[in-house]
Amino acid sequence: MATTNDLKNGMVLNIDGQLWQVVEFQHVKPGKGPAFVRSKIKNVLSGKTIERTFNAGVKIETATVDRRDMQYLYNDGTDFIFMDLDTYDQIPVSSEVVGDAANFMLEGQQVIVASNEGTVLFVELPASVVLTVTYTEPGLQGDRSSAGTKPATMETGVEVQVPLFINEGDKLKIDTRTGAYVSRATD
Repeated sequence: MATTNDLKNGMVLNIDGQLWQVVEFQHVKPGKGPAFVRSKIKNVLSGKTIERTFNAGVKIETATVDRRDMQYLYNDGTDFIFMDLDTYDQIPVSSEVVGDAANFMLEGQQVIVASNEGTVLFVELPASVVLTVTYTEPGLQGDRSSAGTKPATMETGVEVQVPLFINEGDKLKIDTRTGAYVSRATD
């Protein structure tokens, strides 16, 4: 058990038997009336995001989430196979649980797999990954970084909007939270 004053981003709460992850929160102390905590929470299993207000200091139940460093090995049909870096155990995780993270995972990449009581909840990627462009239309003479964007297909199959000067074979840094181009990767 914790209080609403202990909320942190990423914390997982057990509300009415469902697991909710805190996306963001804000302590509010109005001029009149009691303080409260305004929060945005995301259902861990369904991905649904809602806003919820808690009175300040109210006890809330937290869920024990085991976060482990794992390595993505390969895709086996509908399952993704991960290996625990401490025990070398391999676990299958369904594509529904992996979700959009599959767009940015390469074989051999290290990720964090979060589980609760043996059930895998979600796969957490680093903030950005480096991917190679496998296909994009060629840029034209005079293209500049601020002139616009074009679609580029990355090695994982995801399509990202990139500046016009990007070519096939370029290594790019991609934000895993938004799926947006960040910069060229420096090797």
